[in-house]
Amino acid sequence: MAFLYSRRVPFADTDLVGIVHFSRFFRYMEEAEHALWRAAGLAIVQGADEAGWPKVSAKFDYKSPLRFEDQFEVDVDIANVTRRTVQYSFTMTRADTLIGTGTLTTVCARWRDGGLRAIEVPQEVVRRLRAAIAESAPPQP
Repeated sequence: MAFLYSRRVPFADTDLVGIVHFSRFFRYMEEAEHALWRAAGLAIVQGADEAGWPKVSAKFDYKSPLRFEDQFEVDVDIANVTRRTVQYSFTMTRADTLIGTGTLTTVCARWRDGGLRAIEVPQEVVRRLRAAIAESAPPQP
């Protein structure tokens, strides 16, 4: 099961020959993460006294290029949850072509004493994200 986010490649994301710049794939993963949060009825950006979710790790393995105007999908799933982090896994495809796979790891943190401090991941957040993933999955035959 995974949450599905669909997107089309805009011209601004491409290089001189119309291929998506490598850095944009990280933006696509983050957009898909935010779409998952919205589907779960959550806001990833909250007030100063609330938890924040800075990235502590990002990885993407490229398999096939994307080009201007390509329609593609980003499948998002929760790969791992620890006391203080949530790791997402991503699979990007264009029709039946694998574009690549990646991960983002976020730490749950609050701004305290002039800096970010890791805090416990609220289990209600994880529950709602997993519910949104389950609700977006196609029915099994």
